[in-house]
Amino acid sequence: MDVKDTTPGARLPGDLPAVLAIDGGNSKTDIALVAADGSVIATVRGPGSGAPNASTLAPMVEEVTRRAGLDGSAPVARHITACLANVDLPEEEQRLTAELERRAWSHSSQVLNDTFALLRSGTHRPWGVAVVCGAGVNCAGVSPDGRVARFLALGHHTGDWGGGRWLGNEIMYSAMRAEDGRGPQTQLRERVAEYFDRPTVHDVAVAVHQGSVGEEDLTRLTRVLLEAADAGDQVAVALVERQAEEVFLMARSVLERLDLAGTDVEVVLGGGILATRHPLLTQGVEARLKEYAPSALPCYTDIPR
Repeated sequence: MDVKDTTPGARLPGDLPAVLAIDGGNSKTDIALVAADGSVIATVRGPGSGAPNASTLAPMVEEVTRRAGLDGSAPVARHITACLANVDLPEEEQRLTAELERRAWSHSSQVLNDTFALLRSGTHRPWGVAVVCGAGVNCAGVSPDGRVARFLALGHHTGDWGGGRWLGNEIMYSAMRAEDGRGPQTQLRERVAEYFDRPTVHDVAVAVHQGSVGEEDLTRLTRVLLEAADAGDQVAVALVERQAEEVFLMARSVLERLDLAGTDVEVVLGGGILATRHPLLTQGVEARLKEYAPSALPCYTDIPR
């Protein structure tokens, strides 16, 4: 397993670490051992969670334990908080919580969707709204009285649009139709072929079909999209504006369900695509929020994700 040492060099306290914190996204997983005073004892970064389970997390837990200077015996912390992508249903949270408890890594465990990690890291209060737009797209909110609003976020059949995986396919769709004459011309046609070092979009499509270009490769086409939008390409601009609209619609839905539209609620915008702070995207989200909920406070986490 390829892991990256991000340990800041804090000393290990004499007692058991307070929290084993796990933030598992689609592209990477960060694990940290945290002391009772909030200081970070040791950290490790590994691959994305995909379909998360205790077995896939175990090598990273062992590595962060080693870096912390612990002997590897259980428990390694008093509590586990794990916020993971692709843990979308209550029964999935319960199943993974039970898996972690069987590992005896801690005395207690809590598993949540990774949207709640963004919410916690980006707000100054225990309530607010967070929208993640990275490989996928999701949103969750917590009201001051503890009510929670969230989405299934399982894909097109649950009403979702956007995120890097979806945009990658939309980019290919527009580029292919420009090339074969079914759609309007767009710079995406030339940029996609160039990005994959293929003569034509047709060749890229064949490579996707044959498996030499994978889903994660298409996800990275968002960079091509943003560059084309910067150059004024109208097809690219329309896709970015559609993404801004979808981010806003998720936030609006949660604000409405939690009766927060008239408050100074923090709306955290995060995930790989929103983290680019691309002006067309972020300004599009912020302008829509300003019109709908003038007192809401759009913000961005400065914690690497």
